[in-house]
This record gives sequence, C-alpha cells and structure tokens, in this order.
Amino acid sequence: MTRAMPLIFETFLEQLSDSVDETDFREAMASAAASLDLLTFAYLSLPLQPSGEPKLISNYPPPWTAHYLQNRYQNLDPIVLRSRCGGCPFRWVPDLRGVETSQVQQRLFAEAAEFGICCGLTIPIVDRRGCVAAMTFAADEPNSAFLRVAERYEQALQLMATYFHIHVRRKLSVNRMVDGVLLTPREYECVQWAARGKSASDIGCILGIKPRTAAFHLDNAKRKLGVRTQNQAIALLASSRASIL
Repeated sequence: MTRAMPLIFETFLEQLSDSVDETDFREAMASAAASLDLLTFAYLSLPLQPSGEPKLISNYPPPWTAHYLQNRYQNLDPIVLRSRCGGCPFRWVPDLRGVETSQVQQRLFAEAAEFGICCGLTIPIVDRRGCVAAMTFAADEPNSAFLRVAERYEQALQLMATYFHIHVRRKLSVNRMVDGVLLTPREYECVQWAARGKSASDIGCILGIKPRTAAFHLDNAKRKLGVRTQNQAIALLASSRASIL
C-alpha cells in the first residue's frame, strides 16, 4: 500500500482539479479514502459569520447528515469544538478522555453510532483566512485495521484534507463573486483559465468538455459581467481577487 500512495495522491489531486460541485468533491475523497480502506468521511466547514450555514460534504448516511444539520449539532459536537482550536489530527471514541460531555453531547454520539459512526480520525483545519473546518474519517468500531491505517497514513491524510479544503474554498465559496456578480462554478473556472492565457479549445481539453461548451461558459460570464471582451472579464476577475486577498 505504501508504494501505491503516490498514485493514490496524484489521482486524488487530478480529481480535485476537475471537480466543480459537491458531488465531484465527494467522489474524489471517497475514492481516495476507499483506496486506503477508509470507507466513510465527512468534511465540515464552519461559516465565518454566526448566522451562516456550514458546508458538509460526506458519504455518511444522508438521514444522519440531514439530522445533524437540522439540529445544528456543529455548535455542540465535541469533535468540532476541539477542531476549532486547530492543532494536530486526533483519534476519538465517544468516551473522550479528559473531556466532560453533556447529556445532549452523549445523545449525539449515541445517535451517530446508530448510523455506524462510532470512532474516527479528525483533522482540524484553520486556514490563513480564519476559516475553520474539520475532516473526519470514521469507522463503525475501533478495530485494529482502522487504527493501523489512521496511524500509518496520518500525515498523508492531513495533506489530503488540506488540499480538499483549499479546492472546496476556491470553487464552492462565494469567492466566485466577480465585480459583485456571482458566476457559476464552470463560468468562474473558464474565466480563471482564460486569465492564464488558455483558449476555449485549451480550456475544453483541461476540463474535459467540448471547446464550444467552454466558449459558451465564457460568453455567459461576459454577459453577466456586462462586458464585451474576454480581456475585460479577466480584468474584473483580477480586481475582484485583489479585493478579497
């Protein structure tokens, strides 16, 4: 498995680069995790504003993730609360040593266990913009195989989680705003590649779409931005990027 790790990582990065929506990102991480015998994962990104909504991308059972978000468990989940402080990856079980849990938190763990989420390895992420997120690889029991993989590939999983977070933030965040206009993921991506000097034909090859489809997205972006030329769209992109850095 050690020899296969570079290939797993390279394939994962390629899938991230090609991802444009949550389904793509879910499949990219699920595929990479499965290659390491880690069957379930959850990425949770917390909003910068208290009134905002968290972003959850996972292959946990949908009834559980819907229940989790509906009850706003992210505000009391001990795993998330610990991740807010950043730090190193940590393994956990419901009985967190040295951490007192309330009855509500104990119920949260019990409910998660009903869906096969009984233990995990969580990687806290606190980026330079102050965004807080956590990537968890979970299992239905703390068996030796799971613990061995979690320990052996902890650094690699931490790197994968960081790359995942960066790509999700870039492609799925409101930073697709250009001059106050929200572009679709594809429109934004096409303008980004155009800014790097790529033609519609080049962009089509890079994104795995037809050149006329790439041109269609570029035309839509120009129309939304109220500009006539591609260079004008690129100039607006550059100024918008500078304003959020």
